[in-house]
Amino acid sequence: MQQPATEPHPPRTSLGRPTKPSPATSHHSLTHPRKQEVVAHLWAKRQAHDGWLYEVGLPAYRNGPGDTVEPAEYRVWVRAPQHVRPLDGVSYDDVPVEYLEPPSVVERELGPRRPSGWVLAKAGGRGPGRGTVHAVDCPEAPAGAPVLTLEHALDVAQHPGMRLCSLCGAAAELDPVLKGFDRGFDGED
Repeated sequence: MQQPATEPHPPRTSLGRPTKPSPATSHHSLTHPRKQEVVAHLWAKRQAHDGWLYEVGLPAYRNGPGDTVEPAEYRVWVRAPQHVRPLDGVSYDDVPVEYLEPPSVVERELGPRRPSGWVLAKAGGRGPGRGTVHAVDCPEAPAGAPVLTLEHALDVAQHPGMRLCSLCGAAAELDPVLKGFDRGFDGED
């Protein structure tokens, strides 16, 4: 049931014991998958990388002492606007909002960073020290392999029979450190 537009925070009704929500909350209409709507209590809004999440309190009941039934509230985070819509005439100015940290200048210019570290994919066959060093997020990297530090990855990469993956950037990142940064410039190999 929609509340009158005159109240900024409509009263919450629960089994004949009306109570007022805290000043930092409002009601929202929650859309059920079967196109049913329930008026819910809006407790907070949280910005996510792919949209917004709203913490809503759904009216419910629970067993009380003896054979009594008492009002309760089930809180859940839902996606907005897919699962909630505002009620007409209700102010949401006092609802707490949690914003994402703005990206740093480095993140804005370079984009998201990949996870740090490298992993070793051992090659089959005979002989010691055969394999490929991959970045941890490389699709060719073996799942569950231990993560190598920079120093360990460089030690492993120096062994004969080891190669650096060119798909994930391990070669572009580790080769200059192994061979020296000035090699390959000014036409030198």
